[in-house]
Amino acid sequence: MKSLRTYSIPFTGLKLGKHQFEFAVDDAFFNEFEYSLVKKANLQCSVDLDKQETMIILNFVIKGTVDANCDRCLAQYPQVLDITEQQIAKFSEEPIDEDDEIITLSKNDHEINIAGLIYEYINVAMPFISVCNDEGNTSYCDTEMLEKLKNLSGNEEQTEHTDPRWDVLKKINK
Repeated sequence: MKSLRTYSIPFTGLKLGKHQFEFAVDDAFFNEFEYSLVKKANLQCSVDLDKQETMIILNFVIKGTVDANCDRCLAQYPQVLDITEQQIAKFSEEPIDEDDEIITLSKNDHEINIAGLIYEYINVAMPFISVCNDEGNTSYCDTEMLEKLKNLSGNEEQTEHTDPRWDVLKKINK
C-alpha cells in the first residue's frame, strides 16, 4: 500500500483556486488491489482540484488502455477508456448522513488519497461484456475460436426438428 501514497494530494498548503495534478495508472497500481479485475493498464489520470473555502471539487479525466479478455473469442485485447468524473469533498466536523457522493474532511485532515476513487472509476467504466471492436479483423482476435463458435451455432439450428403439433398452433394467429 506504500505505492498508493503517491496518489495523495496535500491540500492544506494550497491557495484557493484551481490546481492540476497528473498521475500514471499502470500495472503497479492494480497490483496493490488484491482482487482487481484489471491487471495491466496504461492510463493517465488528470485531476483538476478547485479549492474553495468550504469544499474541494475534484474533476477526474482518465484516458488510456486496459488489457481485457474478449468474452467471445477469449483473446486479450486493449480496451480503450475515456472517463470523466467529479467528486466533492466538504470541510465539516460532523459526517454527512448516508451520502457516498460527498467526502467529509475534518480539520485534522491535510491530504486526500484519491487511489480508491481512481480504482472505482476505472472498474465501473469497464464494459460488462468485453468484446473486440472489429471482430475477426484485428491482430489480437482469435479467428480460430470465432470459426468454431460459428460452426457450433450453425449446426444447432439445422438439426432442430419441430413437433408437427406445434406447427398447427402457429397457424392460429394467421
